[in-house]
Amino acid sequence: MNHETFMAEALREAERGLYTAQPNPRVGCVLVKAGQIIARGFHLQTGHGHAEANALKFAGTEARDATAYVTLEPCSFVGRTPACADSLIKAGIKTVVYAMTDPHPGNCGKGLEKLVAAGIDVVGPVLEASARALNPGHIKRFTTGMPYVRLKLAMSLDGKTALANGSSQWITGSAARQDVQRLRARSSAIVTGVETVIADDPALTVRAADLNVEFAELSASVVRPLIVMDSNLRIPLTAKVLTQPQTQIACGQDRVAEAPAHLSVLGLARGADGRLDIRDLLLNLGARDCNEVLFECGATLAGGLVQSGLLDEIVMYIAPRMMGHDARSLLKLPTIATMDDLVELDIADVRRVGQDLRLTMKVEAKKP
Repeated sequence: MNHETFMAEALREAERGLYTAQPNPRVGCVLVKAGQIIARGFHLQTGHGHAEANALKFAGTEARDATAYVTLEPCSFVGRTPACADSLIKAGIKTVVYAMTDPHPGNCGKGLEKLVAAGIDVVGPVLEASARALNPGHIKRFTTGMPYVRLKLAMSLDGKTALANGSSQWITGSAARQDVQRLRARSSAIVTGVETVIADDPALTVRAADLNVEFAELSASVVRPLIVMDSNLRIPLTAKVLTQPQTQIACGQDRVAEAPAHLSVLGLARGADGRLDIRDLLLNLGARDCNEVLFECGATLAGGLVQSGLLDEIVMYIAPRMMGHDARSLLKLPTIATMDDLVELDIADVRRVGQDLRLTMKVEAKKP
């Protein structure tokens, strides 16, 4: 039996929950008997059946003596739904093939141990790298307490984001902007800066009509915290983001008492430079079960995020246009004195999106 072939099918099932499963991980399962898939399942959203439970429900009594392929270690504890390890045991599953162990402290191998104790053959990990790529936020949150941090940037071919007069709509084409909708949809929270709000007055919403994915309406209905980094409470009270109930203004702890009573405010510590502490924000979002956080912001906040060392990934859209030397630059970073101090990136993916290029880059940790 080709374990990788069937695990690839389970991973495809897991991808169906890419935009809806949060804050839970994206998980898929297929049941195989006599070399044929007899049932499929995936986790759609919190409070609904897990992938294994959905596959078992479809298979019914045919599940007995089947092999279950699951993209994440079956859960061993009862939460909003029954423990999947118990369900697999009760159904008479003969073998469980898993892609990766679950970093959740309630699991961490306990689910696999329960299966082995029940006499089920356990095989794995299989296609672990692919499974981990599906759930970077789940993994990071349960290993560091912070979400996976993604920065979206868009620029002209000469590295500019707006004309000298501030005009920036639109640098990229409609296909790239639709792609950004999907970045928002897979995120548990969105972060922007007050400078972006003042300059562009964006709504930063997820619009079902622009997603072009399965379960678009459900994804658009997911409540995602929208954080505006505004250290000194400069946000215009007419800003579009303030029409959304999930919007929260992050300001310095020393300014919380000055905020208008109708605003939802999050007080953050300040760094030595007076800026809001990004680590403090990320720890707060991690504690609120946010797995992946998308920063859509201007040069100052984006530069601060890069400097913080807390960034995991950059998604860069490059438009085939030139904006001139006096146009506004992509990032505000301090002078880099030596080549040893460069910010190193690893290009993970390059593809064309409409007329533009999209580069996905992982941020490499500095070597000691």
